[in-house]
Amino acid sequence: MTSVPTASDALAAIRLTLTVTAAPYDHPDARRLTHVLRAEQLGLYGFADDPDTTPEADFDPPGLFLIAHVDEEAVGCGGVRLLGEHTAEIKRMYVSGEARSHGIGRYLLEHLEQHAASRGAMRITLETGRRNTAALALYHRTGYLPCPSYVAGRDPRVNRAMTKALGSSSPR
Repeated sequence: MTSVPTASDALAAIRLTLTVTAAPYDHPDARRLTHVLRAEQLGLYGFADDPDTTPEADFDPPGLFLIAHVDEEAVGCGGVRLLGEHTAEIKRMYVSGEARSHGIGRYLLEHLEQHAASRGAMRITLETGRRNTAALALYHRTGYLPCPSYVAGRDPRVNRAMTKALGSSSPR
């Protein structure tokens, strides 16, 4: 009789090979992943922010940009930048299609939140599109709540701004 791997077996295998490293925003893996993110957003909405217009310095210390690898393949990324003395913002969060549903996005998010808190942030904000149901579900599960847009000119029919108090317990 043959044994069939379960979803938890697959998840355990992914976790064993997952590494997350800090990288500059202009790193080739960061560029590739943020451009794939933009292509997905263009497909969903017909428009998207150009990742090349984000200043690389946004993620310089005290900010941070992370790349997630499974084995040697870069499969996800995300950054955090400080907006003010006590507020941070998550930017360019992305996990490639084949790597989704394995906890990689949550892992990246937790690391970015911890980094922001260690730099004095008491609140974290982010923005995603209303059609990005997987991201909205992740943010909701981890304690983010809807908030008014903090980016001028955003269309509330497309964009969803969310916020979370850092140090608060997150629903699981």
